[in-house]
Amino acid sequence: MDLSNSTTAKNLEDAFGGESMANRKYLFFADVAKQLGFKDLAKLFKETAAQETEHAFAHFRLMHPELVVGDVDSLSDEEKKAIAGKCLELAIAGETYEYQTMYPGFAAAAREDRDSDAAAEFDAQGEESKEHAAIFRKAAHNFGLLTSIEEHHARQYTDALNTLGGGSPQAKAAGDDPATQKWICKQCSMIYDPVTGDPDSGIAPGTPFAEIPDDWSCPICGAQKKTFIPYAEPVAA
Repeated sequence: MDLSNSTTAKNLEDAFGGESMANRKYLFFADVAKQLGFKDLAKLFKETAAQETEHAFAHFRLMHPELVVGDVDSLSDEEKKAIAGKCLELAIAGETYEYQTMYPGFAAAAREDRDSDAAAEFDAQGEESKEHAAIFRKAAHNFGLLTSIEEHHARQYTDALNTLGGGSPQAKAAGDDPATQKWICKQCSMIYDPVTGDPDSGIAPGTPFAEIPDDWSCPICGAQKKTFIPYAEPVAA
């Protein structure tokens, strides 16, 4: 099915861009927090940045299913080369756009703004992208799940901000009823809710986490079941 002109395809592209930007932004924030001596805050930013990478990868897999490698041993040499070649094509296209269109345009605009320092930087980046492109050429149901993940991240950052201001983090506790006890993936923060289950993976609504087959994996990042831990939810005051 051709999704190239669909709204969902555009949304996937936007979501991929947003999660990718969040990853780099949070790594920057982690570095700032580390320099300021806030080690725990730096750790939080780094952990969330890694999770945003998993989210971006999940989007990209949907955007480019032809690049998803399942059983690598079942692929012929030609199929492996085709997948690697597609990666190179996308890399070349991106780098070529940067050095042919994006950075030259930025440089021209900067010159018009009489910002010589910015113009020089964009020119340098354009040349670097051209070199990268030459190297590459020579070498020839997730949205719904992510809603709760991002809410979880927002709460974590809110707690961190409150703590930074001298307040106390909101009290949290894991439930003790298997029928409603949620579990969270330590790798990407996907939250398994037994009430809704994971129908796309064959897990029916109402299935407690303990009853999920051991070979079940996180639908977002593919982490094993053992990667999940009980999810401590905010406790009402």
